[in-house]
Amino acid sequence: MSKKNETTLLLLAFVITIGLVGSGFWWFAKYSGIATSLLKTSNNTSTGSTHSQLSNPQTFAQVQNVPRGLISYGGSTTWAPIRKEIDPVIQSVWPQFQLRYTNPEKEAPSSATGISMLLKSQLEFAQSSRPLANNEYEEAQKRGLKLREIPVAIDGLVAVVHPSLDIPGLTVDQYDNIFAGKITNWREVGGPDLKIQLYGKQGRDSGDRFKLTLTTTEAIRKVATDPAGIYWSSATLLVPQCGVKPLPIGRQSSKLTPPYKLPLVSASECPGKRNQVNNDAFRNGEYPFSRRLVVVVKENGQFEQQAGEAYANLLLTNQGQELLDKAGFVRLR
Repeated sequence: MSKKNETTLLLLAFVITIGLVGSGFWWFAKYSGIATSLLKTSNNTSTGSTHSQLSNPQTFAQVQNVPRGLISYGGSTTWAPIRKEIDPVIQSVWPQFQLRYTNPEKEAPSSATGISMLLKSQLEFAQSSRPLANNEYEEAQKRGLKLREIPVAIDGLVAVVHPSLDIPGLTVDQYDNIFAGKITNWREVGGPDLKIQLYGKQGRDSGDRFKLTLTTTEAIRKVATDPAGIYWSSATLLVPQCGVKPLPIGRQSSKLTPPYKLPLVSASECPGKRNQVNNDAFRNGEYPFSRRLVVVVKENGQFEQQAGEAYANLLLTNQGQELLDKAGFVRLR
């Protein structure tokens, strides 16, 4: 037999052998369960992909590691709309995650009092409308604690005045100088000849130039009856109020940005209509005063840390961010 014919026969035998082996494997797989096993492996791969997607959960129900128990929390009054509108929704999905808002005993609630209570182990986590201050980090270190802040939304700072005050708004410098006591008459910023009256909040503002109030609600009522008054706080707390007027603020007098959506709703139209927060201006930075809302967590590897992280994770879901947006805050995601 020629070498060429021998090679041809060898190749033909190899092809036939491969065909028989392949057919045998197909028959064996079909009837021995290997095919089912391979299908399960394929499905497990898909499931793994789904788990990967759930690492960025879209809904409250998809958040993992939500602990069971009574969770005391507290802090900034800026978070009041969240506690009113969003926390009940969280409770409906996770009833075992029992949120209990806790006021300080002798002080008005604020970011500072919430963080202080957290350091004293009176809260599982704190709600703050500002970053942690250096003295708060130092106090934590003295107590052998480590704090972490988890941003969940953006809020704006707004100044409100009496509705009758006829000024177009304030520049950043004018705003700073008014609250620093360097500008003392509305005439200096294009208004009437009235001595400016600053209203502040106990625990936050200090100095003889302020008339201090216990709460933002009390301050709003004072400004609503004082044509010379001015007060600052969170956009979500102040913009919808009927008795006061939010001021446009800008880096330059030629470009003042309102913290509310145009057109301005007058006091006479409220409460049938209310001003809404200008989220777009806060989101794109056109409005100059913004800050992040943060959940302050005690990093100790214990229940407190798990509770704080779970709460922040719930607010960072797509569902949480949508609800924050509806509550007047600017979503981070």
